[in-house]
This record gives sequence, structure tokens and C-alpha cells, in this order.
Amino acid sequence: MAITRTPPLEERIEKLRADIDAFIDTRIAKEAKDCPGVPAVMLRQMATSGSGGCQCAAYLKLKQQEEERAA
Repeated sequence: MAITRTPPLEERIEKLRADIDAFIDTRIAKEAKDCPGVPAVMLRQMATSGSGGCQCAAYLKLKQQEEERAA
């Protein structure tokens, strides 16, 4: 039987942050197409403001906005 090793918390956090950043970057790239002339860095700042710099909070906020638009 193979032993499953859970990576250290630091590795899991780094992986999660990278996944969240990728999600946010993809979302901003889509929004940038709808807002020509607006720098992507400004869109990212607007999308993540109010999260206190926390990537997880920014992700949850963006997902909630997606769900509200879909409803």
C-alpha cells in the first residue's frame, strides 16, 4: 500500500495562491477585452479592492459576483 504524504502547509498555501492568481488573471483578461483603454492593472486593483490584499477574499468576492450575474 502506498503512503500518501500531505505536503507541508506552506507548499499548499503557495499552490492555492498561484491558483487564485491564475483565476484572477484570467478574469481580468476577459474584462480587459470589454474595457479597451483601461489598464489591466487598474482592473485588477478594482476587482481585488476591499479584500485587504487577501487573495482568498478577492477570489470569493469575484465568484460571488459571477453567481449574482448568472442568477
